[in-house]
Amino acid sequence: MNSCAFLALLPKFQKEPSELEAWAAAASMCHTTTVQSCEPTGVAARDLAECLSLQLAERDRLTAPMRALLGNLGLLGDYKIDALARVCGVDAAGVMELARQIRELDPRPGLQFDAEPVVMALPDIHVEMAEDGTLSVALNTDVMPRVLIDREYHARISARIDGTAEQRFMIDSMRNANWLARNIDQRAQTILRVATEIVTKQSDFFRYGAGSLKPLSLKDIAAEVDLHESTVCRAVADKYMMTPRGMFELKFFFTNALGVVDGDDMLSVETVRHRIRQLVEAEKPTDILSDQAIMDTLRSEGIDIARRTVAKYREMMDIPTSRKRKRLKAPLPLARGVLAAAE
Repeated sequence: MNSCAFLALLPKFQKEPSELEAWAAAASMCHTTTVQSCEPTGVAARDLAECLSLQLAERDRLTAPMRALLGNLGLLGDYKIDALARVCGVDAAGVMELARQIRELDPRPGLQFDAEPVVMALPDIHVEMAEDGTLSVALNTDVMPRVLIDREYHARISARIDGTAEQRFMIDSMRNANWLARNIDQRAQTILRVATEIVTKQSDFFRYGAGSLKPLSLKDIAAEVDLHESTVCRAVADKYMMTPRGMFELKFFFTNALGVVDGDDMLSVETVRHRIRQLVEAEKPTDILSDQAIMDTLRSEGIDIARRTVAKYREMMDIPTSRKRKRLKAPLPLARGVLAAAE
């Protein structure tokens, strides 16, 4: 029933509230069904189970065991396979097959329309590496502001001026133009000096990758280029560097430091994060590393880090917990014995 039909029948139920409520509910259901028929499948769902059921129905996979599983998604989230097997009326392998089908679905179908706007950025600095490993740094003059002074025009106008006030105006105008051009050039040279020092300090990054990024602060650069720290801060703000490893914001190269177990050396936080990601990516489905295990591994490599710090860095990189990674990396379908071991 569409809304027009519902409004046409409305006068018949003005004296019967119960029937009016029934018709209102039917009209609401009709509108919900209409909206849910839009693409992508799963939009306008009232909960996760309904979103998944709409997609499964479209694929003709909404069977009785699947309905039972969708009604008990909490058990699936807790990885209680045996309990789900009893509820769905299938064995453990059947539950894992149902879970595999669910993994193929999109739990947030409307998210594709909520993308963040892409920030267009052009590099202010170009870094190139020669065959012998030498790094060169250059300004991207195409994006740098420039001031051009037409001195010929200034001379022609000045020659026609007789009054003192007019001459003073022309002198002040030329002085202001020269001041602006000089300051823009000074700004460009400051950016180049700061970028060159960054490349010098982080040369291992350009040669070997993120694992070789060193601790670096604004104060370190300011001391090397003989500038105030606030000046360096303004020089790197919203500036980008194109390198052989891609384009990076200049702020990317400034990282905090972590100590090592033995000695006075320091490691950058970005290097430690990179190592944590490497450990997680190298995990086997049957040997998932907990935060404690990652901490022990890093300490064995000489990195002085606490378990809570490992957890913080893992969350910053959107890496799931060990429990969730165990479920995500588990092969499908699994035998009951393997499932019991995973529990």
